[in-house]
Amino acid sequence: MDVLSDAIAAMRTGRPHSSRTVKSAPWGVRFPASDGAGFHVVLQGTAWLLRPGAADPVRLGPGDVVFLAHGYGHGLADAPDTPLQDAELAPDGSWPALPDPGPASGERTLLLCGAYQLSRARAHPLLSELPPFVHIPARVGTYPRLRAAVDLLGAELADPSPGSDSIVPALLDTLLVYLLRTWWIQERPERTGGTGTMSEQKRMEGPGGWAGALRDPAVTAALQAIHREPSRPWTVEELGAEAGLSRAAFARRFTTLVGQPPLAYLTWWRMTTAGRLLREADTPLRAVAERSGYTSEFSFAKAFKREYGMPPGQYRRRVSRTG
Repeated sequence: MDVLSDAIAAMRTGRPHSSRTVKSAPWGVRFPASDGAGFHVVLQGTAWLLRPGAADPVRLGPGDVVFLAHGYGHGLADAPDTPLQDAELAPDGSWPALPDPGPASGERTLLLCGAYQLSRARAHPLLSELPPFVHIPARVGTYPRLRAAVDLLGAELADPSPGSDSIVPALLDTLLVYLLRTWWIQERPERTGGTGTMSEQKRMEGPGGWAGALRDPAVTAALQAIHREPSRPWTVEELGAEAGLSRAAFARRFTTLVGQPPLAYLTWWRMTTAGRLLREADTPLRAVAERSGYTSEFSFAKAFKREYGMPPGQYRRRVSRTG
């Protein structure tokens, strides 16, 4: 698997959910903070995004997308001064239907909203480095794949047909990848109208950070090697050879862009992989240790406890009770 797909798979739990809602002004809803991530798309009409701690609301027009990577509480309304009604997530983690505060007499807004259930215990930097609110404005000719995924999802929710229960989660997973790819990998227009601060934008677009890592062919080659074979006893020299660089040059570039040395990231990813295996399957501990790059259960258990604060067997029992 590639790095972006691996990062999503490592954090995702449960099934994603979405809803398509028509609102008529005046309307406003306050979404609470959650453990997952979510998005809003304005299909028709306009809406205002109200962010806690931010002085200015953000106007959303037709086709605008907002991605909330960290599950922060926020408001969505037809106007900045419209009173908000509290909303709660359903027990399955889905966004509720937005409460209707009155008769359908005002300007109509068509919204597409979705929620992803994610584990924050081992948040990959690809997600943890995102700003609280990613605003992707609609511009003619930009992000055609993201727009196509939004159109397909909206059409499927508007007119469910046989197979929709399988198609909608798949489209939601596809949309999540396109959202992250749009921010991290693809060429982006200037984002001075987005919801991140200018300092956040400069940090993301500068020489460091995962935006730089995923755009750097040498570092990307090494990351792909690690994710392809996490159990291999990699050395810095071998990873540098994958990157086509000398040991010293590779170590400097990798550390600058990724934020930690190559072998430190390798260990972190091995432990993240081990945690996912323990959560999702009944794989024997010996097999988990081998797939995580350890030749003995003892050395694996010692490393795992150092990362998670408990032995792997106890971790498996705990997550099985709470999962």
